[in-house]
Amino acid sequence: MKKNSKIAIAVVAVVAVIAVMVGIFVATRPQTVQGAKEFTVEVTHKDGSTKTFTYHTDEEFVGTVLLAEGLIAGEDGPYGLYVQVVDGEEAVYEKDSSYWAFYVNGEYASTGVDQTPVVSGDVYGLTYTVG
Repeated sequence: MKKNSKIAIAVVAVVAVIAVMVGIFVATRPQTVQGAKEFTVEVTHKDGSTKTFTYHTDEEFVGTVLLAEGLIAGEDGPYGLYVQVVDGEEAVYEKDSSYWAFYVNGEYASTGVDQTPVVSGDVYGLTYTVG
């Protein structure tokens, strides 16, 4: 009888831990907002030149807008969209260790372009980076 009660207590504890982890995930994940939104994308090319693009959208994710507008192109990978071309310029990591770094309001993004929610007023950056 004691063995069964220990197993029941262990199962309840595991379920409680899982519930807490799910709660933390739901509370801290990026939230999406639907409706008319405006955002800016600042592109910094290999030569250091910059271009600014402004978009108005009802889409939920930045990558969806940038793909539809033709600003970016890439391949789906195990971690989401791997951006290879921005504003007609290609970054080839295998060639020279270059890639397009993605920023949100000047901070290195913790999610990819296809997983980053559009937030009206935010400034997203795509910077040609080597290394």
